[in-house]
Amino acid sequence: MKEGSATPARSPSQFRRGATKDGPTPEFRRHAPVRRRLPWVILAALMLIAAVAIAVWRVFPNRVAATAVTRRDVARTLVLTGRVRPAARPQVGTTVAGTVREVLVREGDHVNRGQLLFRIDDAQPAAALAQARASLATSAARTRSTAEQARLLAQSTRRDAERARALFAQGAISQRDRDEAERAAANAAAELNAAGARDGAAAASTLAEISRARAAVASAEAVLALTSVRSPASATVLTRSVDPGDAVLPGQVLMELGIDGATELVAFAREENLADLTTGASAVASADAFPDSTFAARVSWLAPVVDPRQGTVEVRLTVPKPPSYLRADMTVSINVEVEHRVGALVVPRAMVGDIGTPTPWVIIERDGRAFRQTIRLGILGDRDAEVLGGLKETDRVLPSGTRPGSRVDVSAFINSASQAPLAPSR
Repeated sequence: MKEGSATPARSPSQFRRGATKDGPTPEFRRHAPVRRRLPWVILAALMLIAAVAIAVWRVFPNRVAATAVTRRDVARTLVLTGRVRPAARPQVGTTVAGTVREVLVREGDHVNRGQLLFRIDDAQPAAALAQARASLATSAARTRSTAEQARLLAQSTRRDAERARALFAQGAISQRDRDEAERAAANAAAELNAAGARDGAAAASTLAEISRARAAVASAEAVLALTSVRSPASATVLTRSVDPGDAVLPGQVLMELGIDGATELVAFAREENLADLTTGASAVASADAFPDSTFAARVSWLAPVVDPRQGTVEVRLTVPKPPSYLRADMTVSINVEVEHRVGALVVPRAMVGDIGTPTPWVIIERDGRAFRQTIRLGILGDRDAEVLGGLKETDRVLPSGTRPGSRVDVSAFINSASQAPLAPSR
């Protein structure tokens, strides 16, 4: 370097690579080629290790849990959501207006047929009944007609005339007294004949008046009975919207009852599922409030029409042995069995690939290797799927994640199609 010339500045990285202000050191220049080749050597080693691992992975089989294809009953169910429905649910009210005097039951009470539920003030209907009964008594008193009175008078005067003749024969009375008695008897007999002719026309009118009076009494009794509202049957009080002192009108709903009888479940199925539903189909239900408890039910009725707004059809199910915790309007989940097969060839649904397509498949073990096998399915149950073709009972199905063509070891073999398969292991 010439005297007076400026020395070029060196960056800190140059000093880190073994350079000084006078240039690279001899030692750095001697090892530089080795340093440049080191990353390529490391990369080659890693690639060699990966290749060895892949070779080992291909040579040694994977330990895979298999499931035997077996025969068992399989069923397809339709899941519905519904509610508990009492046998009947009458709404109780009154047909007379008035003020409620007393209420004798509350929500949750069980009542018997004819038991008094509540009573309306009956002062006015009771007074009307008393008036009707008085009118009937007056009409009844008029039934004794003039002819009847004449007949009684004729009988009395005839007996007096006979007694007078006997006394005259004994000398106890005078002839004048005898003649007066006989004359009174003759007059009474003549009056009887005349009264009979007059009373015939009035008899029909009197009988009609009595009939009207009796009808008025019956009507007043019926109105009075309406002030006492009774249960139409044995039932449970579901709702009550009346208290003493309330003014009520005819047609107003005051109570709602759940009639004792067979418990029903009501649900609404989609229109496209109507072909799967038949009366008599068995079902298993559970209340949402008690999910761990199930009870049997059976389809008893299908609505003859489809709701055009919702596209649903009403389904009713009977419950032969309803559990004690069921309540009206309780939400229930219902699994209706729509198809059943006995002794079907089945595999677990979880091991079937493309189960919703026309070409479902499973992975099976054959001679120590995994193969993809297309199958034909029948009934799809909750856990199992019926196999109609493509498998036989001696086949062993592998988890769907197993790679086709790989070597497999099924030493961890599961002998039940209902057990969940284990995940592939290496």
